[in-house]
Amino acid sequence: MSTTQSPPPSASETGYLHDPEVQLMLRAKDGDDEAFSKLVVAYQDRLTNIFFHIVGTQEAAEDLAQDVFLRIYRARHGYVPTARFSTWLFRIANNLASNKRRDAGRRKEVSLVGSESGPLGARPEEQLAAEKSSLMPARQLDKRELQVVVHTALESLNDRQRMALLLHKFEEMSYQDIADTMELTPAAVKSLLSRARDNLRLALEPYMQLGK
Repeated sequence: MSTTQSPPPSASETGYLHDPEVQLMLRAKDGDDEAFSKLVVAYQDRLTNIFFHIVGTQEAAEDLAQDVFLRIYRARHGYVPTARFSTWLFRIANNLASNKRRDAGRRKEVSLVGSESGPLGARPEEQLAAEKSSLMPARQLDKRELQVVVHTALESLNDRQRMALLLHKFEEMSYQDIADTMELTPAAVKSLLSRARDNLRLALEPYMQLGK
């Protein structure tokens, strides 16, 4: 006598479906725009913050965040929960950021070109030129100067190091979550973060002496 057994439940059925944000996305898939709006509210500022540290201007960061949500909304009817929503979202963001940086080509230093708005304030390159005395050990960096220094140090990292560090710092993602987001192994993420911290330490070391 033979019996037909059901296939074992998938990872999404046993884990990801318990993610409240996956449930919101599934509701959005079925046409619930209010559920989608909740996801936008929850992640818009977080995405913009990540993108700002990648592309260097507030306007470009906001445009990229909007592009992520637009792509998700347009493809919502084909959504399948193969990961936690946050992991899936930031995977899309990571791919979009990589494409943006590649398309920008030689404009990688756009963050130090004048802009009228953004977390770094107006025209940071003019602030640096006017504040050469900030490199003197007798004086501590003020908040705005420190933001410019840290942002410039982040610019010295390669794209994968920067993204791994931002996800770890701002999103407090584990090595496994970052690995899932960036489609790497946890060991590769650990190595990326180690190199990123070493490179940042080297870039910031001259300025850290100012606080001593």
